[in-house]
Amino acid sequence: MPYRRPISLAVEWARRAAACTLLLGGLAHAAGPQPVLLGIDGEFGLDNSTSAQAVELGMRAAIDEINRAGGVLHGRPLQLVIKDHRSIPARGIRNIQEFAKMPGLVAVFGGRFSPVVIEELPTLKATRTLFMAPWSSADDIIDNEMRPNYVYRLSLRDSLAMPRLLQAAKARKLTHVGLLLTNTSWGRSNAAAAERALPQLPGMKIVGTSWYNWRDMTLVDKYRQLRAAGADAIVLVANDDEAAVLVREVAALPKEQRIPILSHWGVTGGEFIAQAGPALQQVDFSVIQTFSFWKADPARVRRFLASAAKVSKVKRIEDIQGPVGVAHAYDLTHILARAIDLAGSTERSAVRDALERVGTYHGLVKDYAPPFTPARHEALGPEQLLMARYRADGVLVPAPN
Repeated sequence: MPYRRPISLAVEWARRAAACTLLLGGLAHAAGPQPVLLGIDGEFGLDNSTSAQAVELGMRAAIDEINRAGGVLHGRPLQLVIKDHRSIPARGIRNIQEFAKMPGLVAVFGGRFSPVVIEELPTLKATRTLFMAPWSSADDIIDNEMRPNYVYRLSLRDSLAMPRLLQAAKARKLTHVGLLLTNTSWGRSNAAAAERALPQLPGMKIVGTSWYNWRDMTLVDKYRQLRAAGADAIVLVANDDEAAVLVREVAALPKEQRIPILSHWGVTGGEFIAQAGPALQQVDFSVIQTFSFWKADPARVRRFLASAAKVSKVKRIEDIQGPVGVAHAYDLTHILARAIDLAGSTERSAVRDALERVGTYHGLVKDYAPPFTPARHEALGPEQLLMARYRADGVLVPAPN
């Protein structure tokens, strides 16, 4: 029997690694084209929050449609990668750093909280990570002094929201408003927007501004201070937790002490209805929106619902939580897919440039012509804004004019 020289352990492992590489390569080839990755950096683990889940639903519905139509770049499917920042900026920064290093990842979609996104901006700039904003509204998210700007938004903007809230109050002859604002960059963005809006609204007056902190357990004293200063309406900038606290406290007051509350839309990103309970029907409460499924093109709504039913338990409009986040993310995903094809590449700078060249897109929220330009990274304008109210069953519907 001929002598056979022993094979070293290193050589044996090298052979096995090569074999595994060939096997995995063959399996990957058999499984189809390499997916194009889209990230979500959202507040999935935050108690009572549903906003990140709304963004995910909109994206998954759009991705299902895109992939069934052949994907992007001649057959590559889109695929989601999800990271949870729990509304903590440090976690969000870490998530962006990890997303930036992922091969094949084109863009990251953000969640509801403007303060998190604002803290992420330096990292987005340093890594040139393409960021899509389907919910957060602070002006500085887009007005970030990046050159080139890697952030695109299909959402509300505070400098549009505040004038519309004040106009809604004026239309109801509520001309002395008190601002009740969260003590964050989002609240400060809205305070500045309100001051800028006043000169265009003759007869309107801001009688006072009160600030509260996140997770405050009572807001009624601040409400009383504004009412004592002469407010006949409150313009509220809050998320679901604090807004529910205020609604319960106002409902407990004598009826003659309850004044209308006109709210920014952070309340729609969580379990506001459950937290406010029956008290909500005892308070005059309305909320700004950019979109309502109840007013959208019926054929486009049916198409969305059919796709949503394939990826979730949503069957009807009434099943949709955080409707603006869902609709925005849905349209933004379709627009991004068109930009990827236009770029002919997953290279982020190429897709960034292509987003400014996407032509007309007939979306769920509106017809975009075009969605973005080099001078405009905001897809929505004042013509999309409307006020909405919660029905007794908790469904958000357009308010009467």
